[in-house]
Formats: sequence, structure tokens, C-alpha cells
Amino acid sequence: MKILSKKTLNESSGTRVTQLEVYAPLIAQKALAGQFVVLMVSAQGERVPLTIVHANKERQSITLIFQEAGFTTKLLGKMAVGDSLYSIAGPLGHPTEIKNYGKVIIIGGGVGIAEIYPVAKAFQTAGNHVTSILGARTKELLILEDELKSCSAQFFVTTDDGSYGKKGFVTDVLTDLLKKDKYGLVYAVGPIPMMKMVTKVTSGTNVKTIVSLNALMVDATGMCGCCRVTVAGETKFSCVDGPEFEAHDVDWDELTKRNRAYCEKEKHICQLDK
Repeated sequence: MKILSKKTLNESSGTRVTQLEVYAPLIAQKALAGQFVVLMVSAQGERVPLTIVHANKERQSITLIFQEAGFTTKLLGKMAVGDSLYSIAGPLGHPTEIKNYGKVIIIGGGVGIAEIYPVAKAFQTAGNHVTSILGARTKELLILEDELKSCSAQFFVTTDDGSYGKKGFVTDVLTDLLKKDKYGLVYAVGPIPMMKMVTKVTSGTNVKTIVSLNALMVDATGMCGCCRVTVAGETKFSCVDGPEFEAHDVDWDELTKRNRAYCEKEKHICQLDK
């Protein structure tokens, strides 16, 4: 569980995104696209779920990317090469169902771009024509551009402020693409409002739409129920039933409310850490 390498991917307006390569031989041997780990920085800390961006069997390591937003991710960001995590468990969650859909659109927003990278690679390897759409608030916050380009037949970038790529949102590009061609799958990861809007765009198009949910997790192994989400009228746990679900079946309003439950407390803890 030792940190083998560390890299700052971007830093802008107090927001930093960090990449860690962690020695985890058993996880590296079994990890598949779409799965995640849950880690603890210290024995007294909380458990944090992070997507496995890359598994290197030769180096017996996994790559994790995270935004230093809350108390624990900021502590994680302070760790250095050679330091060891207290614990790490995985791979968790169901892997992405990889098959040849023909043409697929992969959408990543913010740090969700890190989560779509292994999925895009897997779909490309399965023979799909992959179109990737990346969205960020501004150019400085864009990550993994070259990596996604390398596994995409078509590639688009949107920024909220127009500082890079097309000014606007990922859904603007998605809408245009769906008007011009037929696609077998749309796969999206990012902020809840973004995934909700992607769902609205594909609604009524008969295009299969999958989202990977970032519901709040405490235990991440199905024991606490914190990450429950309503899917097709049934209660599901994102950690053991997901994290991927059919987008049109998700109760987005409920998910939004649940993910806001601890916002104020988290802000207070972060202020104490400064």
C-alpha cells in the first residue's frame, strides 16, 4: 500500500487534482474497467472510494486520481512518495459490461474524466468506434486529454468559460452527435447535474445510457446502506449493485438530495483543517 509515485494533474482557484500510483498487487491482478477501491489514510480516518484508473500487473500497482475537496482527500493529497496508506480494499463494484455496441459515446465531466478513461480503453479494445466528450469548468481543470485522445476515434472538449474547446456543456455536443448518427451506447460519469442532463438528452432516443454514480459511501461493501439510490423504483446500493446503472431508471432528485446531506459539516471540518 506504499505510494510509488505522485503527480499534480492540475491546480486552479484552490482546486487541485492529484494522481497517485499505489502498490497493491492483489488488486492490480483482478481490477477491471469500472471498478473502484476504498481506502483509509489513517486508522482514525474515513473510508474514501476512488475509481481504479489503471492497473499495472507488471508493477503490481494501481493508479488513482482524486480532487482534494474534503477533509480526507486533502490529507491524502499531503502524503508523499514512500508513505503508506493505512488500508485499501478492492476491486469493488461490478465492472463495466464491455461488448461491441458499434459506436459508443463516452462522456466525462470534471474528475469523472479519470473514471471514463479505463472504460474508453476497454470499449476501444472490444472493437467499438469510441467518441469521447470531456467537460471542464475551464482549461486549467481539464485532465487526461492525451490519454483519452489515444483511445478515441472522435474527440471533443467543452469548457464552461470557453477557454478551451467548445464553449458550453457536454450535452451540447451530445445533442449534435445524436442528430447526425446512430449510437449503441452512451456512457457518462461526472457531477450529478451533468449526468442528469445527459439522461434527459438521450431520453426517447432508444440509446442505451449508463451512468456511474458517485453516491456517498461510508463502508462501500454493502453494510451501511449510505449509498442507497432508487433505480426503477427499487432501492439499490451503489457500492455492491453498481456503481453503474441504467440512467433512465435513476431517481435523480433523490440522489441529489442525499449527496448534499453533509455539505455544511464537510465545509466546517475543512475550515478547521486550515
